[in-house]
Amino acid sequence: MEEIYDPPAFVPGDRVRSVRAVRNDGTVRDAAMGEVLVAEGEDGYVRSVGTYLNRFYVYGVDFVARGRIVGMRTHEIAAMED
Repeated sequence: MEEIYDPPAFVPGDRVRSVRAVRNDGTVRDAAMGEVLVAEGEDGYVRSVGTYLNRFYVYGVDFVARGRIVGMRTHEIAAMED
């Protein structure tokens, strides 16, 4: 299913929480391959919304405590209530 036919689930400024750990797949230069970039339960803020392969939304999430912006898919994050 191509999720970009629906509006994005999150918009810039939304506070979100990681629902799973995300490891470096080789796309982050300053981290070792397989290093945990974001642990499950960490919170951050959506900075940008892009697409991957014109099929899926990718959210640039700023995990402030880690000092890192990580690309996350819709199923990897959940909205947080303030």
